Formats: sequence, C-alpha cells, structure tokens
Amino acid sequence: TREAGFDLIEFSYLDPANVDIDGLAKRIAGLDLGVAISIGLPADGDISSADKTIAAHGVEILKRTIALTRDLGGQKVAGILSTGHGLQTEAPTRDQWNRSAGTLAKVAETAKTAGVTLNLEIVNRFESNLLNTAAQGLAFIEDTGSDNIFLHLDTFHMNIEEADVALAIRHAADKIGYVHIGESHRGFLGTGNIDFAAIFDALTAIGYGDDLSFESFSSEIVDENLSKKTAIWRNLWTDNMELARHARRFIAIGLETARRKAELVSSSHRP
Repeated sequence: TREAGFDLIEFSYLDPANVDIDGLAKRIAGLDLGVAISIGLPADGDISSADKTIAAHGVEILKRTIALTRDLGGQKVAGILSTGHGLQTEAPTRDQWNRSAGTLAKVAETAKTAGVTLNLEIVNRFESNLLNTAAQGLAFIEDTGSDNIFLHLDTFHMNIEEADVALAIRHAADKIGYVHIGESHRGFLGTGNIDFAAIFDALTAIGYGDDLSFESFSSEIVDENLSKKTAIWRNLWTDNMELARHARRFIAIGLETARRKAELVSSSHRP
C-alpha cells in the first residue's frame, strides 16, 4: 500500500480469529497508514431480517468489526452494513427498512464509543435490495437519527444506479464519509466507461477531504468467496502493484486537474 503511494489500507472481510492483531497494528503504525475495514453482512447475519437470531448474529459481526477496526488504529467501518450482501428476490419492505435503521442506530453508538464511524455502502440492485442510491442512503441515515452513520459511495455501483453520478455526489455532500473509486469493469481506471472527470469535479466542488480509496478485483489475487460475491468471472489484471500504482497516479492527476479547473472558473482575472 505505502509502496504504491497510498496512505490508507482497507481490509475486506478480515476475520479477527485469523489475525495477529497486535502484530498487524504495529506494522500499520510503523508504515503510518490509516485503516478502514469493509464487510458485507452474510445472509445469516442480515440485521434487517425479521428472524431475531439472524439479526442478532449480524449485530455481533458488526461489533466484532468495530472492535477490530479500533484495535488496528482505524476509524471507519464501511461496506454493506444495512442488510445481507447478495442478490435478493423480493422488493424491500418498510418493516425491513425500519428494523435495519433501528438496529444500526444502536450499533452506531457502540461504534462512537470506540472512536469509529459506520459508513453505509450504496451498492447496485444485484448486491442489495435496500440501499441502491445515495438519496436512499440519506433517507435511511435520517431515519436512524444517528450522527455517527455516513455514506460510503462507490463509483462502480453509482455508475449502474444513479441518474447522474456527479449530481448525486453533490446532493449527498454533507453525509459522505468514504469513497471507493472503481472502474465500470473493475479493472484499470480510465479503461472503462465511467466519467471520472465529472466525479473528481464533484468531489472538489463539495470540498471532500475525507478518505478515498481504490477498489478492483481479480480472482487470481482476491479471496475466492469475495470474487464470487462480486461476480468476477474474467480477470482484467494479474499484477496488483502495477494496478495500484496506476490507480494512485490516475486519482492524483484527476483531483489535481479538478482543483485547477475550479480555480480557473472562480478567478476573475481582472486587469
């Protein structure tokens, strides 16, 4: 991560039982890296479920993830936290929404005590039936009544669901806590169909200064179960360092260009 030019590392689906927490925390601190942990709740841990056993399991997963994030020196839990991660075959109900919002409001207090924020990833319709747009996420956060829950926006998912990605970013400005930059096909940035210039312009316009990370998948590198969950049926890269370095350059240039454009359009240039 540091070698590729990034200053934050995101761990996905990190199991505390399989991690030397103290050793990893020291390694992270030695590299002066920020930490985020992202998860997707499993079907048997769906906090929106009417089954109390299933919902309780989801709460335990969230609490373990919060504790692990804290112990690694991190401040953000992100990902699909509002419901189970995976294709749903029924439309969401108001009861499902209310159960999820009520549960997350309580979990958010646990997170606040640990110095950790919850960041709800807004994903496409094939990975969740509850929160598919930033506007839905804003309404959901409002219903929780919590000041410790934010949006986790992902350009891959937004490219599928939002009417206008840049406008959605501007509309959600005050509640964006975490951003994933990812290409339409999950490969090298700039080689798909996402309008990153408009996205960087929007992030610059709202003054976004919080964490922004790059996300890509290849089944040759990524965990097999996660690759299946995210439907990685063809690999667009094999060298993760080459991919990461390219992403870091792409993002840096994109943000710098957006800043320069913003300066130009706001400068009067009076003689």
